[in-house]
Amino acid sequence: MNGKYRATIRASFLGYVVQAIVNNFVPLLFIRMQSEFSIPLAQITLLITFNFGLQLLIDLLSTPFVEKIGYRASILLSNACAIAGLVLLTILPGVTGNPFVGILISVCVYAVGGGLQEVLVSPIVEACPTDNKESVMSLLHSFYCWGHMAVVLVSTVFFACFGIANWRILALVWCIVPAVDFVMFTRVPIAKLEPDDGVRGSIGTLFKQKFFWIMMLMMLCAGASEQAVSQWASAFAEKGLGVSKTMGDLLGPMLFALCMAVSRTIYGVRGRKLDLKKFMGVSVALCIASYVIIALVPNPVIALMGCGLTGFAVGIFWPGTTSLASANIKGRGTLLFALLALAGDLGCSGGPTFAGLIASSANGDMRLGIGAAICFPILLGAGLVMVRKKTGKKETELPSVKEGK
Repeated sequence: MNGKYRATIRASFLGYVVQAIVNNFVPLLFIRMQSEFSIPLAQITLLITFNFGLQLLIDLLSTPFVEKIGYRASILLSNACAIAGLVLLTILPGVTGNPFVGILISVCVYAVGGGLQEVLVSPIVEACPTDNKESVMSLLHSFYCWGHMAVVLVSTVFFACFGIANWRILALVWCIVPAVDFVMFTRVPIAKLEPDDGVRGSIGTLFKQKFFWIMMLMMLCAGASEQAVSQWASAFAEKGLGVSKTMGDLLGPMLFALCMAVSRTIYGVRGRKLDLKKFMGVSVALCIASYVIIALVPNPVIALMGCGLTGFAVGIFWPGTTSLASANIKGRGTLLFALLALAGDLGCSGGPTFAGLIASSANGDMRLGIGAAICFPILLGAGLVMVRKKTGKKETELPSVKEGK
């Protein structure tokens, strides 16, 4: 790797920790906010919808904006929005006439930051002249998992030691992470992706390529395969093992995030010696097996282990598909990464919704819902077969780079 870009890679890793804070800190406060501000649960759930809905909108609409002001200004804006959103969260609920409105404004501000991080970090890393794109991309995405775990663990310890009533102090503490990332991105070099084939990225250019649609399907299935289990892991632990909500979160989502982080870190460290498409193929098989375990094995402990296996299996899906797309699609650039993020986020939203609807139609049987969602890793596997037929043993080529803004 070009030595001067090591700091860029580190700043990008930290960027995914920022996104983990944005997405996972406030949900830990939902019950507290419900009691402290007398906000109905129905309104509390709207916060999730607005957060991810706005991030989807950023995925869809941000490319012209990013191309105009440049990567550096955009990534600095994303960190500034994350800081502002967390700070406003400690102020607005107490000064607005309606506390929910204050919380919602805060969520919308940091959601802009989270959405821009998702659109920007992957192409920034992809543009860096690294020796092994797939490994670096997998390691990059592992930092979201490690960040998720850190948010849950640090917050749980803080609340146990100082009380959840002091959540505003912790919100300000979490501001340190995007603040550090902001400073780092003012200093590091940022390269910009330049298509090796000379084709400039556009909607028309991408839409005409069959491979692009295969990648979009795979990204949608990657997000759905991940979240169809992740969103219900806590319920599996809480109901199946008869533990508290806090312990359910630690045993369910934490186990899932840990296994996913381990998978991505393994490929990030050892990817130089591993074939990406073979690794993804084995992961698809493991994912299908884990779904079968969750759906059919009645023992709750084994079913919980199946949730962990799912986390390990799906770890490579998102970063691996991103790397395959960048290496094989003409006209790669910010637009491509934004559309891939959009497809993945749609899968993250649609996967658990699909599983929940199936379960609801079966009198709340979540095992049946998870079993039905097995279609997502199967479809991803079918897409991978088509990728192997098209690319064969083609190696990922390094993109040409130039200094960006």
